Amino acid sequence: MFTGLISDLGKLESVAPRGDLRRLKIASHYRHDSLELGASVAHDGICMTLVAFGPRAEGDGFVSWHEVDAAAETLAVTTAGDWAPGERINLERALRLGDELGGHMVSGHVDGVAILLSRRDFDGMAHFEIEAPRNLAKFIAEKGSVALNGTSLTVNKVEKNVFTVLLIPHTLEVTNWGARKAGDRINLEVDTMARYAARLVEAAGE
Repeated sequence: MFTGLISDLGKLESVAPRGDLRRLKIASHYRHDSLELGASVAHDGICMTLVAFGPRAEGDGFVSWHEVDAAAETLAVTTAGDWAPGERINLERALRLGDELGGHMVSGHVDGVAILLSRRDFDGMAHFEIEAPRNLAKFIAEKGSVALNGTSLTVNKVEKNVFTVLLIPHTLEVTNWGARKAGDRINLEVDTMARYAARLVEAAGE
């Protein structure tokens, strides 16, 4: 489980096809001796398992590297299939028992890909208008939570399958949202509580 609070902004260093998989190598600011094989790390909201890691000494500010495998399903239903070397990726390590839950409960299982329709910047902040897949729109509510590229955000307004979010200067600075623009594809995970609530309503109707 994750919280949607991004803990590092990594850089994709290489993409290596391995049959139906792609081996991704990411540079980060995590200390290599704090990483573990088999650990879960969210990459732009996608929960992936570390299969290798080590220290870096290139002098570009990143201190470690790690590798993960993106399966065919992940490549098909998330933005991971679009990633190329140089891509900046939001990273979050798995929640540990006793950690502060500052965002909302995020599973790292992306539900679909949303489209960023527009961006409006003002006072250091940015207002985004986003189109959700129609089958997921019913789970998105005003003042509710949503995970976009792994970032826990509050929904401002909803109209049919289009919703808006507002990002503060700090979030724009420490995540890859600062570079997001109209036309970008965004990993979307709806709030688990909203999913359960919708299912309860459906069950009551049945």
